[in-house]
Amino acid sequence: MPPTHEVTNQVPLPYGHDSAADPTLLDALHRAGAGWAEPELRELGRLAGSEQAGEWGRLANENPPVLRTHDRFGNRIDEVEFHPHWHDLMRTAVAHGLHAAPWRDQRPAAHSARAAKYYVWGQVEAGHMCPITMTYAAVPALRATPALAEWLEPLLAAPEYDFGLREPHTKRGLIAGMSMTEKQGGSDVRTNTTTATAHADGTYRLRGHKWFTSAPMSDLFLTLAQAPGGLSCFMLPRVLPDGSRNRILLQRLKDKLGNKSNASAEIEYDGAVGWLVGEEGRGVPTIIEMVNMTRMDCTLGAASGMRLGATRAVHHATHRRAFGARLVDQPLMRNVLADLVVESEAATAVGMRLAAATDAALAGDESEVLVRRLGLAVAKYWVCKRGPAHAAEALECLGGNGYVEESGMPRLYREAPLVSIWEGSGNVAALDTLRAMAKRPESVEAFLGELDLAAGADRRLDAAVAELRKQLTDLSDLEYRTRRLVESMALAFQGSLLVRHGSPAVADAFCASRLAGDHGGAFGTLPPGLDTGAIIERATPVTA
Repeated sequence: MPPTHEVTNQVPLPYGHDSAADPTLLDALHRAGAGWAEPELRELGRLAGSEQAGEWGRLANENPPVLRTHDRFGNRIDEVEFHPHWHDLMRTAVAHGLHAAPWRDQRPAAHSARAAKYYVWGQVEAGHMCPITMTYAAVPALRATPALAEWLEPLLAAPEYDFGLREPHTKRGLIAGMSMTEKQGGSDVRTNTTTATAHADGTYRLRGHKWFTSAPMSDLFLTLAQAPGGLSCFMLPRVLPDGSRNRILLQRLKDKLGNKSNASAEIEYDGAVGWLVGEEGRGVPTIIEMVNMTRMDCTLGAASGMRLGATRAVHHATHRRAFGARLVDQPLMRNVLADLVVESEAATAVGMRLAAATDAALAGDESEVLVRRLGLAVAKYWVCKRGPAHAAEALECLGGNGYVEESGMPRLYREAPLVSIWEGSGNVAALDTLRAMAKRPESVEAFLGELDLAAGADRRLDAAVAELRKQLTDLSDLEYRTRRLVESMALAFQGSLLVRHGSPAVADAFCASRLAGDHGGAFGTLPPGLDTGAIIERATPVTA
């Protein structure tokens, strides 16, 4: 049969780029004192932008994990099977230190270096970043019991991905998960009904059902249960020191909207052996630092998704023609693309600022402890909340092609809501801001001091900060209007960072639209007079 048409005006595959060639990211990396990490970051960026890595991500999502509760003889095994490329993704992440490696790395700004790599590699495939985050976040909680940290931390931080159910001491590296929420309470973990009974050998036996367990194939979990002294934190390995399977029974895997490559499970503790982490009755304070670390990764994950969406949209518009001109040269599309880039860079700036605050806080800077505590809650609420709308607009830039699975954009769209739900949905994160301010009122002044570093540089930012100060002193209906207050805090935080450190074109667009209110309800409603060309250029993929 003769061909009926010649295919033209098609966009080349979005591969062969350096995903780390991101000016906002690289500037923040050097500003934090982690410039030493740029060569490895660029190496990871080239892999992230390759067709090979893209195929790993695609196949891991098209072939999701499968739960095997029993072997063919009827023996309980509780195994989760993954596509081989899931393991390639995990192996790469662990080898580059995206997991717990920064806790053992003595180089300056190790957490900032790790954040930059997390942001870049997450653009390949977001699902496997869940166990990477859990492993990273487990360490500070485990340090509440030094003996456990001494036992497990070297293996959690090891650059070796060693999949399979074996006794921890026999493995080259470990992965950690987290299991807190239950059917009756969800985010209200104080209503948990799982019980923990002390035994003479110092361990506990746990019984109960967990509604969501992140990464059930992990080597160990941190979990919450009701001990005689109250709600407490425990560490449960999948395989006990004697080589026997712990009584952690996988009931089913969740059928989720997105995050398909990653397994999330309901589990049953049937007399599972656990070790107390911290003190009895101090479960929430013990695990809260793990939660804070995961919230930072939620922010970085949202920023990573926005960067991917913006660069894919710019790539498509650069190569696609319609109505006699390239899409990227048409005024309305330029407005949309620039708006997406502005949102993306604002998210990147605040995510990397929180990573820098983590480095400083761990070094003993009390002011940074305060900025980080409040900034994490604020950013977790707002940046993660912006992700789904950003993904939808980026998808639409590809038209019908973006709605087709082969483009990769539907996966980005389905993934986007997760980080706004994970570790506390919108209301939980917003109300946590109020709790942080009430528990440590000095954090408000520390946060405002951060904003004041940009004072006088932009009148629109100055006006937004002045209005924010008024909001913070008005205690009427405070809980009812918490979302509006936290949004104002987040926008002022992002604006101050962009004014101080960002591209002048991006900062101008952000202040005009997000702070001065010259913006509509949708992306692509930036005011006239902005340098959209300079903004779009910053998200144009760079050939590796």
